[in-house]
Amino acid sequence: MKAVSDELKAHLARPVTALATLWRITRRDGVVQGFTDHDRDIVVGGLTYRAAGGFTPTTVESGAEMAVDNLEIEAVLSSEAIGEDDLLAGRYDGARVDVFAVAHDEPAAGMLHLRRGTIGEVRLGGTGFVAEVRGLAQALARPVNGVYSAACRADLGDGRCRVPLAAATVEGAVTAVTDARVFTDSARTEAEGWFAHGVLTWTSGANAGRAMEVRDFALGTFTLYLPMPGAVAVGDAYRVHAGCDRRFETCRDRFGNAVNFQGEPHVPGMDFLMAPARR
Repeated sequence: MKAVSDELKAHLARPVTALATLWRITRRDGVVQGFTDHDRDIVVGGLTYRAAGGFTPTTVESGAEMAVDNLEIEAVLSSEAIGEDDLLAGRYDGARVDVFAVAHDEPAAGMLHLRRGTIGEVRLGGTGFVAEVRGLAQALARPVNGVYSAACRADLGDGRCRVPLAAATVEGAVTAVTDARVFTDSARTEAEGWFAHGVLTWTSGANAGRAMEVRDFALGTFTLYLPMPGAVAVGDAYRVHAGCDRRFETCRDRFGNAVNFQGEPHVPGMDFLMAPARR
């Protein structure tokens, strides 16, 4: 049962109501933003819900069959509210979204909590973006049982892998730039492929705080999977940890962590099953 104040109940009982929809977005870095579909800003609970132009939510679709609620937010990019750089940097990935109804002529009456979810896929357009809001039932759609595979199912350094990332992490600075995806640090002497599949985090420059997975590494040159949204410049500092291709040989030889390998490399694969019988 939803908690509603007596004042808001009285407002909802009117023949004609003056309701507005509020959207509270809580990013994983702690930043909280408020938006409304009303034509003026609304202040509730100390947070200003901005009347952002071009902010248009779709109709919420939900049912009793435990399907994931379907909801999208369409908005125009604004440097003062939600910017393209923030979206590309992943600052809104997994952000929590709370949807409320409020009487815009008497916001002190309180809010009616309508929905809660998290931001999923974000699609960028020429002047705006469309963000998918996934309902709480999304968690029920995730597989919870284990599977077997030749490759490791853990992420390097997580609770299952147990490799201490601090020992496999180094810091450096850019000495030459090819483009926003390829750059060189001449001080790096690690073996070819050492940082491939690792994660590089920028600690200074136009991309400070942003991270990207390393696709390849050779002779001090990094190649990222995707170009950085900001320009990469000589002198930009970074932090990167060694990569793992999830093969048993890499886990054993590079990290000495075979005992924690989360895969089944010796289970026969399809090649064995499809091979003809032999004496």
